Amino acid sequence: QVQLVESGGGLVQAGGSLRLSCAASGRTFSRYAGGWFRQAPGKEREFVACIDCRGGSTVYADSVKGRFTISRDHAKNTMYLQMNSLKPEDTAVYYCAAGYSTGSGYSTAARYDYWGQGTQVTVSS
Repeated sequence: QVQLVESGGGLVQAGGSLRLSCAASGRTFSRYAGGWFRQAPGKEREFVACIDCRGGSTVYADSVKGRFTISRDHAKNTMYLQMNSLKPEDTAVYYCAAGYSTGSGYSTAARYDYWGQGTQVTVSS
């Protein structure tokens, strides 16, 4: 079992920045690929980024590439999502996830085994 707890969400103006954190406990988080997904009202959960998911690399959705950065601190058992140049369309509940064997399905929510409870990010125009 891996327990994940997100924090760092909030309200920010367009162009601003936020850093989300995902604190893990339980089994060794470092053995899992880490992912961030988001879900806006009325929409399906969508992939944002993952780390150590494809040959140890990071992968980003096209919509956030160049603006968001995923990272992890193994010593703190924590994963981060630094979000810069935020846009109103980034408004969503953000979820972190851990997947033991995501393989080529790293952008698919079903390939992740554990999820956090989500944190709201609201970007005003």
